[in-house]
Amino acid sequence: MTGLYLSVPAAVGFIAVFGVAVLNGVVMVSYINQLRDEGYEVIEAVKLGAQRRLRPVLMTASVAILGLIPLLLADGIGSNVQRPLATVVVGGLITSTLLTLVVLPSVYQWFASERRDVEV
Repeated sequence: MTGLYLSVPAAVGFIAVFGVAVLNGVVMVSYINQLRDEGYEVIEAVKLGAQRRLRPVLMTASVAILGLIPLLLADGIGSNVQRPLATVVVGGLITSTLLTLVVLPSVYQWFASERRDVEV
């Protein structure tokens, strides 16, 4: 999409993005599970968990994105190595943050209700 080639630094960027995305997902799901253990219903726990974990997820992604903006905009010596890594990480973090905040709670709620239907 960006016109850059897939290189070793870009592949390293994918690994970094996967790590941050998994970390954010684990933070979200573990907190929702904690709320459910405290007695909240599934829908209520998902809403409250998504609201309370909004700031940590956004802070994790925004700090990494802001730190990589100079690499993304570089055009000097070595930028052919830096730009693919920064492009992958910035794009991946934006995408994974949106997916963590929007899709993950919905999928959790869907699977939790499916599990409840099976147990009954």
